[in-house]
Amino acid sequence: MSIKVYNSLTDKKEEFKPQKENFVSMYVCGITPYDFVHLGHARAYTAFDIIKRHLKKRGFEVKHIQNFTDIDDKIIKRAQEKNISPAALADVYIKDYFEQTDKLNILRADKYPRVAETMTEIINFIKVLYDNGFAYQKNGDVYFSVDKFKGYGKLSKRKIEDLKSGARVDVNDDKVSPVDFALWKRTKDGEPDSVSWDSPWGKGRPGWHIECSVMSSSILGDAIDIHGGGLDLVFPHHENEIAQSEAKSGKQFVKYWIHNGFVTVNKEKMSKSLGNFFTLKDILQKYDARVVRYYLLTQHYKSPLDFSDISLDGAKNALQGLDDAYLRLSSASGKTKEIVKDEDLLSIRDNFLCALDDDFNSEKALSYLHELKNLALKEIFKKDIKRLASIRVLFEELLLDSLGIQLPRLKNEADIQDLLKKRNEARKSKNWDKADSLRKAIDEKGYKIIDNPDGSSVLTKKI
Repeated sequence: MSIKVYNSLTDKKEEFKPQKENFVSMYVCGITPYDFVHLGHARAYTAFDIIKRHLKKRGFEVKHIQNFTDIDDKIIKRAQEKNISPAALADVYIKDYFEQTDKLNILRADKYPRVAETMTEIINFIKVLYDNGFAYQKNGDVYFSVDKFKGYGKLSKRKIEDLKSGARVDVNDDKVSPVDFALWKRTKDGEPDSVSWDSPWGKGRPGWHIECSVMSSSILGDAIDIHGGGLDLVFPHHENEIAQSEAKSGKQFVKYWIHNGFVTVNKEKMSKSLGNFFTLKDILQKYDARVVRYYLLTQHYKSPLDFSDISLDGAKNALQGLDDAYLRLSSASGKTKEIVKDEDLLSIRDNFLCALDDDFNSEKALSYLHELKNLALKEIFKKDIKRLASIRVLFEELLLDSLGIQLPRLKNEADIQDLLKKRNEARKSKNWDKADSLRKAIDEKGYKIIDNPDGSSVLTKKI
C-alpha cells in the first residue's frame, strides 16, 4: 500500500511519507466568520474530510487542526453595521459553520484555535522575526521584509521582481517594498477596543497571514506534514505563511501542500455581485445533505466543480440508486453477521481503496461503489443470505466509513407500514387497481416501493 499525494509545492504527485511513521499532522485554513458558510467552504472541508478519513483507514493517526480567523476587517465592518461586538458576530457564524458541516457528516477537527485566543503567541512570533531582521516597524505597523527571505515564491512559482514590477502604486509609503506584507497593524480610528491589543510596537492587531503560521506551529510544531486550503489561498496567504514560518524556525514549514479546486455556478465564478452566491444553509433547505455530500465527491478535489440544479439532480438520482440497492440488501440479509469473502468483493474493495490511494480520487472511488451496487442487484435474485450480508457490510464500509455518506434510514412509521401491508395483500389477491392506488398513496408520503422477485416489497425514502 502506497498513498500518492499531489504536492502543490513540487507540482507533482509524490509518495506520502509523513515525518513520523504513523502520525500525520494536518492544518487546514478555516473560515473568516463574517457571513454564513457557503458552497466553496463545503467543497474544501469535504475534500479534506475524505483525506483525513482515508489516512485513518490506512492506519495513520491524524492530528487535524482548523482555525477560525475571528479578527478581520470584514468582521469589524459587519459587526459595526449590525451594532454588535466582533466576537458576538464571529460566534454567530461559527455556530452556523458547525450546524451545516455536521449535516454533511464532516468529521470535526481535533482543535479549532481562534486568533483572539492566540494573541500572546502571535506577538511573540512577530518579535522573533523583528529581532532577527526579517521585519521592520513603521508608525506602529510591522511588515515582513520579503527581500530578506530567500526562496519567496516557491509555492506560487512567482518571482519577486515580477511581483514588484506588476504591483500597483502603493499608497502606503511606510513599506520599504510594495511586496512586503503586514505582520502587525496599528489600531485605526473608530475601531473598537475589543480588537486592539498592546504590543512592543503599540496597540493594534495581527495581519492575516501571521495568524495561521502561529496557530499551526503552536499546536503542531514548526514542521507539519499537510497544510491545506482552497486554490485561491496559494498566493498570497500560503506563500506568506511559508516565508514567515521558515524565517522564524529555519525549518521546512510544510512537507505536502494540498489545494482543492474552485466552485463555479453554471460555469461562472460564484460571486455575490453576480447574484449566484449560495450559502450552504440555503442549499440544504432544497437538497438532502447526503445528496450534497455525494455531489461534492463526484469530481476529484483538485478539479473545478460546477454547481447547478442539473448536477445536484444527477447526484440525487445516483445516490437514490445506491440507497435502493442497500435497503434491498438490508431487507434480504436481515441481521445476518456471518459473512463470506470472495474474489469479487475483495477486488471491488481493493480497487476502491486504491482509487483513494491515488491522490484521494473520490470520483473514481464512486465508480467502484456503483460496481458493488450492480453486483448487489444481480445477487439479490439468488437469495444467498450470507453473500448478501457480505455485500451489505462492504457497502457500509465504503459508503459510510470511507466516503462519509450516511447510510439511508427508514423510520418504522406505522401508517406507511400499514399501507405497504395492505398493498401486499391486494397484490396477493390480484387486486391490481387497489395495489396501484396504495402505491400512489405511499409515493405521496415521500416513499417508493421496490418489489423483489420473491414477491416481497421494500420501502425506500425518496431523497
